[in-house]
Amino acid sequence: MMHWDEQTDVVVIGSGLAGLAAAIEARKAGASVVVFEKMPLTGGNTRISDGGLAAPGNYLQKRRGIPDSPELFYEDMAKAGLGLNHPELLKIVAEQASAAIDWTRSELGVEYLDRLDRFGGHSAARSLTTRSHSGVDIIKAQQACLRRLGGEIRTRCLLTALIQDGSGAVCGVSIQAGYKFAEEESGSKIHVRAARGVVLATGGFGSDIGFRSLQNPRLDESVGSTNHRGATSEGLVAALKIGAAPVHLSWIQTGPWACADESGYGKGARFASYSVFPGGILVDPATGRRIVNEWADRRQRSDALFRAGHACVGIVDTEGAELDRRSLEHCLKSGKVKGFENLADLAAAYGMASEQLTATVDDYNRRIREGRPDPFGKPLSREVRLLSRPPFYAVRLWPKVHYTPGGIGINSEARVIDLANRPIPGLFAAGEVCGGIHGASRLGSCALTECLVFGRIAGRQAALPKPGRPN
Repeated sequence: MMHWDEQTDVVVIGSGLAGLAAAIEARKAGASVVVFEKMPLTGGNTRISDGGLAAPGNYLQKRRGIPDSPELFYEDMAKAGLGLNHPELLKIVAEQASAAIDWTRSELGVEYLDRLDRFGGHSAARSLTTRSHSGVDIIKAQQACLRRLGGEIRTRCLLTALIQDGSGAVCGVSIQAGYKFAEEESGSKIHVRAARGVVLATGGFGSDIGFRSLQNPRLDESVGSTNHRGATSEGLVAALKIGAAPVHLSWIQTGPWACADESGYGKGARFASYSVFPGGILVDPATGRRIVNEWADRRQRSDALFRAGHACVGIVDTEGAELDRRSLEHCLKSGKVKGFENLADLAAAYGMASEQLTATVDDYNRRIREGRPDPFGKPLSREVRLLSRPPFYAVRLWPKVHYTPGGIGINSEARVIDLANRPIPGLFAAGEVCGGIHGASRLGSCALTECLVFGRIAGRQAALPKPGRPN
């Protein structure tokens, strides 16, 4: 018989956006809650994200009269996902995205910048950004809310196993308390009973080179990652060990805006994401020509870079650079972004033929002015910025592993399912540890939205008393 060291109603594994959303909703439903986080800091990848959340029909779109709909959002995500998205899960995200944003404002007090961005693959400007341009804004607000509600968060606590009772229901967890990252023998083991449910919100495995290269051998140690170092596969593997269904594990997304001259996800990547791709072009320095529709989804842009076989150059003029002035100033000081008074100097700095780069930019601008079609399929209407006002700014770009759309399967109630598509009693999941929502590739600023939507669902469902059992 299992000896339990502790007991609570709901155990949440992971303290990122999804895990904290689940903990808040479970606590509001009257359940006692403990959140276990393996790292010394809370927040996971959310903490280092740029704080972007996409939602159709959000408050700022309504204020500015920008037409959008859950149906269009659904279509955009399904197109990027190559139709591999699980329809019932994607529909929930599309329909509940705007309400999730409203929840962060009304209940958590999160503030957003007065700007809307249209990222690659989106049909409308629908992406909001937190006030500090970081997901840590939401993490701090969630932690404050959970503390007010009486929930508990413990760091340096690694999940080592999910515990099942005689019927196969998940009834608790084994935790390595006092864990020090990458030191397997650190800490001591405790068993915690979850009287109502366990929510798995351990994130993705972008920093787990062994596990990710098992799924996609091309993504070995030679390919960098934008993730924090704790984005590894332990939680996912624990669920697979008890029969959870794996979904889309080999579809691993790389970020085309990743800066070749910095490690991880830094200011260079943010400048490329918020300025270069929305307002500029991507050029192969070997040819001086564009290589892709800069508004295409992440998979298409990354594939174009991989086909080039080397870092390419993102170029934007002074008007486009103003889309993210703060990142620009930082990157100019660090040398990740370079400024030039003319295209000839820019071409010389990156070993390009000046005449060809000038011809590329002239052709691009002419197509915008004349409304002519773009050979890469970019909608060159007046909405697209001309590349004409010096100084010009350039950054070298090369993909890095950014997101793992694959994970364990869940149903519409965030219940983890087995290989027969049956819920595993007592086990719920939300966030990047889940597969099926994004299909083959995720659109920008949809991850945090999805974490909020399904994190809240998981918390509410996990807090429900188990039928026939005292709680």
